[in-house]
Amino acid sequence: MQKEPFNRALLEFLDVSVTPFHATAAMKKTLVSAAFKELHEDKPWNLKEGEKYFVTRNDASIVAFTYPKQRKGYVMIGAHTDSPCLKLKPNPVLKQCGLLQLGVAPYGGLLMNPWFDRDLSLAGRVSFMNEAGELCEEYIDFKEPIAVIPSLAIHLDKEANKNRSVNAQTDLVPIVTCNTEITLERLLFSQLKEPSPTQLLSHELSFYDAQHAAFIGLEQEFIASARLDNLLSCYVATRVLCNVSNNDAFLMVCSDHEEVGSESTSGAAGSFLESVLKRISGDFESYTCLMRRSLMVSCDNAHAVHPNFSDKHDANHAPQINQGVVVKVNANQRYASSSRGVSAFVHAAARIHEPTQTFVTRSDLGCGSTIGPITATRLGVETLDVGLPTYAMHSIRELAGSDDAWSLYNILRELKR
Repeated sequence: MQKEPFNRALLEFLDVSVTPFHATAAMKKTLVSAAFKELHEDKPWNLKEGEKYFVTRNDASIVAFTYPKQRKGYVMIGAHTDSPCLKLKPNPVLKQCGLLQLGVAPYGGLLMNPWFDRDLSLAGRVSFMNEAGELCEEYIDFKEPIAVIPSLAIHLDKEANKNRSVNAQTDLVPIVTCNTEITLERLLFSQLKEPSPTQLLSHELSFYDAQHAAFIGLEQEFIASARLDNLLSCYVATRVLCNVSNNDAFLMVCSDHEEVGSESTSGAAGSFLESVLKRISGDFESYTCLMRRSLMVSCDNAHAVHPNFSDKHDANHAPQINQGVVVKVNANQRYASSSRGVSAFVHAAARIHEPTQTFVTRSDLGCGSTIGPITATRLGVETLDVGLPTYAMHSIRELAGSDDAWSLYNILRELKR
């Protein structure tokens, strides 16, 4: 695969992956097309050497792996399927001023101001009862814009341009329709394939920006999209697994709930990856040896130096877009990178003439974290954190470079154990 079709397929992936459920479904589809076989956690596994497999948990997290004859150590690629968003509350319907609105709760470290005046759609998982009394569930995606959060006109708020604050409870309530007679059941049932739903039981739904991912810039140097953090890495990891040899030991894990701490059954702090690796290994001795011979590359996004706010970066560690994958280092282990892991990654990049950069947050600023330290702690595996340079991280629309995902893809493929 060449860079241009790689990036066009990336945009398609971004557009369909509107929730972790949809992202996982898209990755499954790609893996199946590359001859990966699906496993199920609640059934015995009969792994055959030379085959490739994947397994999901809660339909929002996925692990895929090759199963070569020689499994001295795996190159493991970690990412996350979730992104900051507005999630629908369980009982969201609000009727006021002749309008029907849906109450939401911010998920993750959300940049709130960019959510105003955007064309919003709704997607996620719906659970319901059908006429036969069966418990059913479906994924839905309205696709078309169905909601908006209008800004308050400046005439009514003369201080609007002075570091405006947003109240998550009262200000971020999407308007859906002027028809206040519409019920939530009617709204959601209109999107189901099941012809006879009778009772809405529960839902996990979130609003998203209906604008499609796009190349922008005079020379299309940039990719603009929602959910670049961290679907960029999910896409790259999937492509790597689909294009390595069956004789190479590679694994990817894309987990849900990173943006809220990873502590869930399908999050990186849960048992999902560990249980898969133990089933691959067969016994404790083999598992322990495998972990000490493997390398986990935690792939997330990195803060590119912003030309309007360059003082927010350490001058010697200020990554630029389209100038190489970023190795992230933190003295207090907010990133899991050690000199051993970093040297392996940088050496692989140098072998194929791909540039790398280094990010260290300013000493007087706090530092976010990733699944890297969580995975390193849980598994005892050598881990490093890398990322793709990004602007506007956690905004409704983020910006990355059109060269960087391709560069990461090539470096990861070179990282054989």
